[in-house]
Amino acid sequence: MRRNQAKRLIAAVVALTLFCLVPASAHQPVVLLDSDTTPAAGPLLVDGTVSFAIRAAFNKAGQKKAFRAALLEGDQLDVQYLIVDKRPENRLKNSKLPQLVITSPSGKRTVMKFTERTAFFEKWGRVNYLYLGRLSEVGEAGVYSFVATARTKAEITIAVGVKEIPGEVSRDTAG
Repeated sequence: MRRNQAKRLIAAVVALTLFCLVPASAHQPVVLLDSDTTPAAGPLLVDGTVSFAIRAAFNKAGQKKAFRAALLEGDQLDVQYLIVDKRPENRLKNSKLPQLVITSPSGKRTVMKFTERTAFFEKWGRVNYLYLGRLSEVGEAGVYSFVATARTKAEITIAVGVKEIPGEVSRDTAG
């Protein structure tokens, strides 16, 4: 009987160990600071194919938050614009939500279009979101710039990348 208990204990320890190795969240969170007003001042996602959830909170119209993401030749650029499905954001008209402008390494500017309001339950954080826009295209090699400009007080999440692996975020603290 003791042998069976020992086997069960070992099996439970192994199962618990394997369970703890599973990533705790789908996208790695990155919070934009009030000082992240330009792409150069904001964080750099060293590999823009790794999944990150960039969170930006705006206190007033005209406020800017920015970051960068690097891609290699042949990498896919995947971007989603989301808001938490709660007031006041889910009550704001699209024209009142922060505008997101993505600039490619060659200088091509893309304004994120709001084409949907699709519900999405993020199981790890247990948060209800709304997808407002998605962009998926073959990227250019180099560094992309992302600038969000508020039109009123609001909070948004910009998801970048799809690879569910640990990623690196760099902040230039020299300047």
